[in-house]
Amino acid sequence: MRKPIKKKIIVEPDYKYSSLLIAKLINKVMESGKKSIAERIVYGALERAEKELKKPALEVLDAALNNAGPQLELKSRRIGGANYQVPYEVRGERKMALAFRWIIDAARSSKGKPMQEKLAQEIINAYNNTGIAIKKKTDTHRMAEANKAFAHFAW
Repeated sequence: MRKPIKKKIIVEPDYKYSSLLIAKLINKVMESGKKSIAERIVYGALERAEKELKKPALEVLDAALNNAGPQLELKSRRIGGANYQVPYEVRGERKMALAFRWIIDAARSSKGKPMQEKLAQEIINAYNNTGIAIKKKTDTHRMAEANKAFAHFAW
């Protein structure tokens, strides 16, 4: 039996930049429904990144997400009693979701600074193609490249 089709939740754009990307980032950063704290963290991080790179915040975030988003990912498929890691191309929405997740997880994993600073640093690192989120992307691509022989199982 097929899975039921999930209805997509439409996110309203944020009030400061009128951007859907930033609204989604705020929702991903938010913990326990504390949206105002998440907004403070995201807006502070974007201002810090904007000041450091001397480019508009939306441009910086967009470039960071494009750099951190993977082109390929692995999905496990069971064929003839064996499990194969099959590389698949990543759709645009999933690519953004993975980029958000990896950037936020990288910021949360580092210790010693406020979340605002950690998130700003991770966005700057993703913009410059360095950092933990970019390492995660390259590891995913490396795994997909190693399992390219099983690509014919993708259908």
